Amino acid sequence: MNEFYLWFTTGITHICDFRAYDHILFLMAICAVYHFAEWKEILIALSAFTIGHSITLAASTFQWISIPSALIEFLIPCTIVFTCIRNIYTLKSDKSKHSTITYVSILLFGCIHGLGFSSLLRSMLGKEESVIGPLFSFNIGLEIGQFVLVLVLFLLTYIVQKIIRQTKYEEQFFISSAVFGISFIMLIERFTNYLHTLYI
Repeated sequence: MNEFYLWFTTGITHICDFRAYDHILFLMAICAVYHFAEWKEILIALSAFTIGHSITLAASTFQWISIPSALIEFLIPCTIVFTCIRNIYTLKSDKSKHSTITYVSILLFGCIHGLGFSSLLRSMLGKEESVIGPLFSFNIGLEIGQFVLVLVLFLLTYIVQKIIRQTKYEEQFFISSAVFGISFIMLIERFTNYLHTLYI
């Protein structure tokens, strides 16, 4: 039980860690185009993200796949930037945000984020004989943390909307643009770091 709690809380704190805010930015980008009333569509989108990162988290933890961490760190902001661009491009097309392409892209981007999650998990596992228990507990913690983050994001959005009284279009454009700006800077920095690793 103590071991479960350790890895469970590690999963929660990892996705909620504002010092490693790339995953939070991706959740913001995903949720930016949705109304809270569209909870079914939000659930599908988050489920796609969960399936994607669960697959690669497990595969990487079991060492079935191995990708340089610097490349993964670069690809993560790429997923956020692409999502924000798509958000802005499709703002006036309500049906597009519920399209199969949207959900498939979130699933694929979730795979990339799963590789990022696995870096922490593998570094902490050390010489653990079994990874199944820690992997399961860590992933459950990630999902709970993700759920809490999404609720907080929608609550904050609701409060701001009541204070500023902006339209949903303005809100979606502002959030997507702000997340894009932060993520693009992160992308440039990590691309530079990745190039540096190639020439060491």
